Amino acid sequence: MRIRLGCIADDFTGATDLANNLVRAGMRVVQLIDVPSDADRHAARQAADADAVVIALKSRTVPAADAVEASLRALAWLRSVGAEQTYFKFCSTFDSTPDGNIGPVTEALMSALGTDFTVATPAFPDNGRTVFKGHLFVGDVLLSDSGMRRHPLTPMTDSNLVSVLGAQTTRPVGLIDHTAVAGGAVAIRVRIDELRAEGVGAAVVDAVTNDDLLRLGAAVQGLPLVTAGSGLAIGLPANWGVKPSPTAAQLPPPAGHQAVVSGSVSVATTGQVREFLRSGRPAFGVDPLRVAAGEDVAGEALAFAGAHLADGPVLVHSTDSPDAVRAVQGQLGTAEAGELVERTLARIAQGLVERGVRQLVVAGGETSGAVVRALGVTGLRIGPQIDPGVPWCATTLPDGDTLHIALKSGNFGGPDFFLASFALLGEDAS
Repeated sequence: MRIRLGCIADDFTGATDLANNLVRAGMRVVQLIDVPSDADRHAARQAADADAVVIALKSRTVPAADAVEASLRALAWLRSVGAEQTYFKFCSTFDSTPDGNIGPVTEALMSALGTDFTVATPAFPDNGRTVFKGHLFVGDVLLSDSGMRRHPLTPMTDSNLVSVLGAQTTRPVGLIDHTAVAGGAVAIRVRIDELRAEGVGAAVVDAVTNDDLLRLGAAVQGLPLVTAGSGLAIGLPANWGVKPSPTAAQLPPPAGHQAVVSGSVSVATTGQVREFLRSGRPAFGVDPLRVAAGEDVAGEALAFAGAHLADGPVLVHSTDSPDAVRAVQGQLGTAEAGELVERTLARIAQGLVERGVRQLVVAGGETSGAVVRALGVTGLRIGPQIDPGVPWCATTLPDGDTLHIALKSGNFGGPDFFLASFALLGEDAS
């Protein structure tokens, strides 16, 4: 068995984001939730029928040593099924701290693969993420001036990715700037050779358009390891002669009730929650302090949802302003508050599915990880794109029903994302 591309994603929404771009480029993609066990023959059978396998981890904000251990287990499994090239996928806003986890995981994968060089670029122009002179822009502003500056878990106050990655690694970090990228694959390879000769182990790569990513994709053909956001995925399938296919994203027709579970505190998701509330549709807000006090908030949320599901989409959210989130973290502790919310929302998602929800949108990477684990999801089929980076997916429940699920990064999607998601799924089925 040999698959072409073996991918390791540091969170669940990032994994679907990456798989989405690969499917759009024509690859048959299987997304697995966490590393399969040696006894999991089903996962191996799924991989046998795929061009690419994406393993979704929950390693973005765990201790660096735990992220490295999980990533190396994922690599070992992907190598066991014959992956020709490895792709480490991180967030398009380079979410990390001075201690990691992007740098430590990258170095560990390089050592395991026996390679002395890799590239790193979170660029995803379709979603407003571009890199110029090594600096990451979110839309028209530097990363350090975006909403990520105030992220409660991974505040990003430096836009210079050479500096950010360099602080996390023992290997020197260099830059492949826009002049080399504009010269095409040959010019990029020349620059790679120059950096290697200087002892550089990883290079941040400029990219401001999709054409830049296509040129970079051609240049890294045969490189054992690439690290990037999901954007680089558009430039890799062509290295194996794969072309876009109109049937690659087909899913079974949707059925059942519709619901949204949101745990993200990102600016984009906050706006999406606000827009849903403005539409006048039913929504239930989860108060972490009430949960911490022992109140049955999950039960209340499910009772509320049960009374409204027949009338259309219902939203259950813990999304709040950054100041409110910090206030809760000050009382409960940052990690404790996050885990409390994740467990609660996962329990609510479980109850919603038990009550007949078969179209479920989940907002937030950590929340998505908790939800898919609570639902016992082990694999996903990737379907049509809702917004850049966010596809509908499908999985089979124990009772044989199909659950359509969208796992959305907190930073992605327009203001009307929640309602537009369900409209698109209905249109795709028709």
